[in-house]
Amino acid sequence: MAQSRTRSTLYILVVLGLCIFCYILGSWHRSAIGRGDYIASIITKETECNFPLTLNFETHHAKPIFSNQSLRLFEPCDEKYTDYTPCQDQRRAMSFPRKNMVYRERHCPTEKEKMYCLVPAPKGYEQPFHWPKSRDYVPFVNMPYKNLTVEKAGQNWIHFEGNVFRFPGGGTQFPQGADRYIDRIASVVPIDNGTVRTVLDTGCGVASFGAYLLSRNVLTMSFAPRDSHTAQVQFALERGVPAVIGVLGSMKLPYPSRSFDMAHCSRCLVHWTSSDGMYMMEIDRVLRPGGYWVLSGPPINWKHHDNWWKQTKVDLEAEQRRIKELAELLCWEKISEMAETAIWRKPINLQSCPSRKYGSHIKTCDSTKMDDVWYKEMEVCIAPYPKVEPIQLELFPKRLYAVPPRISTGTVPKLSPDLYSQDNKLWRRHLESYKRVNKFLGTDRYRNVMDMNAGLGGFGAALESDKVWVMNVMPTVADLDTLGVIYERGMIGIYHDWCEAFSTYPRTYDLIHANGIFSLYENRCKADDILLEMDRILRPEGAVIIRENIDILSKVGNIATGMRWEIKLVDHEDGPHLSEKVMFGVKKLILGWWEPKHQNEEDKN
Repeated sequence: MAQSRTRSTLYILVVLGLCIFCYILGSWHRSAIGRGDYIASIITKETECNFPLTLNFETHHAKPIFSNQSLRLFEPCDEKYTDYTPCQDQRRAMSFPRKNMVYRERHCPTEKEKMYCLVPAPKGYEQPFHWPKSRDYVPFVNMPYKNLTVEKAGQNWIHFEGNVFRFPGGGTQFPQGADRYIDRIASVVPIDNGTVRTVLDTGCGVASFGAYLLSRNVLTMSFAPRDSHTAQVQFALERGVPAVIGVLGSMKLPYPSRSFDMAHCSRCLVHWTSSDGMYMMEIDRVLRPGGYWVLSGPPINWKHHDNWWKQTKVDLEAEQRRIKELAELLCWEKISEMAETAIWRKPINLQSCPSRKYGSHIKTCDSTKMDDVWYKEMEVCIAPYPKVEPIQLELFPKRLYAVPPRISTGTVPKLSPDLYSQDNKLWRRHLESYKRVNKFLGTDRYRNVMDMNAGLGGFGAALESDKVWVMNVMPTVADLDTLGVIYERGMIGIYHDWCEAFSTYPRTYDLIHANGIFSLYENRCKADDILLEMDRILRPEGAVIIRENIDILSKVGNIATGMRWEIKLVDHEDGPHLSEKVMFGVKKLILGWWEPKHQNEEDKN
């Protein structure tokens, strides 16, 4: 009997041992180690997927995790490329026509012209000041350009003081300061109560208008071309203010229809009446029903100007008259004119616009292509109103989590209020897990944030605070275009194709989030191109968060190591058996050919 019990116990132990062995073997086969991927196995060994990790988000010249001779090491570009903007290269631009500002639009390098090197920081580069100090001060060594301090000396744009640039808040149209100017607009437009949340600023200069709107919880998409006003958009981003390189030219603006609560132009040097009013029609396309257009400077109040922009008083009078006619054609109501500032309001619906309701001599744009704007030529046509009666948006911040009208009305296919709610919960959960790895998320360490594949904007919404703003990017190849939903939530974003360079300067973002971006572009362009672009626009010691399948992350980790990023891999929140993982990274400071040799030697140790 005792012998029988001993055999039974032994049998149970053997079966239990086999079960444990099979479980371990299955886990091993499902992991990257089981597949023998060298990079993934090293990363997993280094991190062991434990929280919190020791990845140093404050690192200076940190040593790379890998030192594999088969890795491709990317070298610094020549110092002349310190401020390289591949798709707005000045030399390339001069070969394109000047009509309709074509030469200031995007013209990207060919495959043969692409550079596979790391854009270096300028000598002496310093970390930008944290917000809100950054609004008023920028280190001179980061952008050693004094041109604007001379060109705009009397307009209070920018002053050079000691080793910093100071931004007193002035502008060409508001030399006494943006706050007083905004107060004047706010006496007519409901800026302070959450009605106006998203603003488009054309020809923004150094974006002081957008900078001072932030204190009123208003988010501005500022844009200006890369032109003789050296680095104006770069100054804006260095200050911690949203901005992109862009121009009203021959192509549609890279924003969805009915996006902005207000559009603004302060001496932005746009011939609004040229090309049969095409530019005003484009503003009408991106304005929400009930939105506002603010125009400051000539030709408004033309009697007090002469020879402005090579125009006589007769020219300016004719220009203002033509603007009036076009505004009436669009059914905009002029609600105010104070000194040199005029304000119009777009009607809420067609019932407010009888002339449009019963037809117009200007054609109506194709309603199915209103958001098909990437590299599409601007048209002389009037944007149609949605077939479904526009729903009044909630005041911000309630707007951030209210169900967007594009979802509640079924305008965006495959989406429902329930799916929207689930997506928000998911991203709040993801962000909490991110914070266990990177303690600086949600602090003033990361001011300028980019989400490369924004979806419904859940990541940006979860991050929402006055310490941070998020550029929500909608890939042009995405299966579902939800950028309009993001704007209805009170956030900003832009269309972009990640096979090309983004419309910004180097070193302009503190944190980049990439969810599924490499899967999306796997058969469209090289991962090297996307990662090098991420490196170009990321500030030294800036952070990246990449969510991907482990197989893709293995390749990405290899390239990132060659770019000298410090990287760590962690498991999905739901455990190690899921193939989706998260890679965290920190970009090192790359100075270029003048970098002291001892720093490179340290990296080799």
